[in-house]
Amino acid sequence: MRTLRNLGRGWRIVRTLGAHDATYILDRLDLPGWLHWLAKAVAGRARPDFAAQRPGQRLAAAVQAMGPSFIKFGQTLSTRADIVGEEIAADLALLRDRLPPFPTAQALAVIESELDHPIHELFASFEQTPVAAASIAQVHFAVTVDGEPVAVKVLRPGIEDDFERDIDFFLWGAELLERFVEPARRLEPVKVVKTFKRSVSEELDLRLEGAAASEMAESFAGDPTFKIPDVDWRRTQCRVLCTERVEGIPIADRAALLAAGRNLDRVVDNLLTAFLNQAFRDGFFHADLHHGNLFVGADDGIIAVDFGIMGRLDDSERRYVGAMLLAFLTGDYRRAAEVHFQAGYVRRDQSVESFAQALRAIAKPVFDRPPADVSMGKLLAHLFAVTEQFRMRTQPQLLLLQKTLVVVEGICRELAPHKDLWATARTWLRNWLPQAMGLAAQAQSGAEELLATVRRLPGLIEAAERAGASFTPEGLKLLPPDALSPSLGGSRRTFNGNRVLMYGLTLVLLVYVVFTSIG
Repeated sequence: MRTLRNLGRGWRIVRTLGAHDATYILDRLDLPGWLHWLAKAVAGRARPDFAAQRPGQRLAAAVQAMGPSFIKFGQTLSTRADIVGEEIAADLALLRDRLPPFPTAQALAVIESELDHPIHELFASFEQTPVAAASIAQVHFAVTVDGEPVAVKVLRPGIEDDFERDIDFFLWGAELLERFVEPARRLEPVKVVKTFKRSVSEELDLRLEGAAASEMAESFAGDPTFKIPDVDWRRTQCRVLCTERVEGIPIADRAALLAAGRNLDRVVDNLLTAFLNQAFRDGFFHADLHHGNLFVGADDGIIAVDFGIMGRLDDSERRYVGAMLLAFLTGDYRRAAEVHFQAGYVRRDQSVESFAQALRAIAKPVFDRPPADVSMGKLLAHLFAVTEQFRMRTQPQLLLLQKTLVVVEGICRELAPHKDLWATARTWLRNWLPQAMGLAAQAQSGAEELLATVRRLPGLIEAAERAGASFTPEGLKLLPPDALSPSLGGSRRTFNGNRVLMYGLTLVLLVYVVFTSIG
């Protein structure tokens, strides 16, 4: 049943691609000959009005026509230049998640159902016309009964079922690709779809978006250069999010910013520094920093909204990306190559020298231009495009970082075209890296990993007890638990005593590791 349903869905998708003259994307999938021929036959003729458009524009138009899930997935593919190519990825990045609004009466019904109160007990006024409408939700301005101006985000009715059906199709297609198309396996399409599914699932629970906003607000507490709206938790549930209404000038309105006397160089510094703090200092970054989600306050500070898409980097990923970027910015390509090997992203059977040479070939065209034209986002895109040559596994979280960096760069260049963005980044990274890669930091990270391993040991021992496996002259024989050797912890009391001893020894070891590393 699943196969028949998804075959029908696939038929309609191929027809849409054909109408928009975008079936070329099928050529990149290395489909078996018979399947490629069948898809081309199903696609039919293209409409003539798309003939003059770039391939990426035609694909973006097709994706837009397929609906909300495909728009979101198209935005995800915009981070995968290694799959669709750089030009197409750039056009997909321009996909705008905008749809006609759903009736306000439905929004009010969702709010009352979720918050279990009639509207008049929650809001003194509620604007009938939404200020924004996208694939997942729309936003209305309102004033609470306490007199607080707020923004109320409400999920589209039935959106969960729509996304579940479409994601099942994506997963079905990805499984077929991994099974039958050898070159596709390195790109891990199933992993890409599962990452997308997890991201969308988080967006469909607005409490998680509220929690993300709250977490980031704590990280930037007391920092006037980057503000996050407060969450009104009394008026927030799974399908409704209520936040403080922000006052600021849209960052896309350069003329209004200049007319209001904003210092655009300072605005750019604040935006870029906020992104660096999020990605490297905190390892938790806003991954949807497009124009519509950014405003500028009276003090040139950045105000961000919409925390539905967030990215995370662990300590090792942060150190890897930070060290790599600094190596590129200082022209140390050998060091940039070594960082990839140390992080385990390039296999040891590859040549460091060859990889360094490839990095130089990627970087020189980017850096041999005026400082204001240097794009680290493009550099990372070029880097990910050579992954196949050196058998690098794709890293979804790093691709999300690269996509966000490209967007931030684009906004900064629109505001201050002649500014050297990476002078700011170079200084920031030089100050941050010694702290992140110092002995004390590495000792703390190592100690945390060791402690996590130790915490798993009791479970492993208990699993061994439950298994009750023992070797005999006849081979492996399963024994009942009461026949276990006392050395495996025949009694719970002995096991608990051993656990206390184990933790004591671990504490001594941790202290030794930390002090010897610092010293």
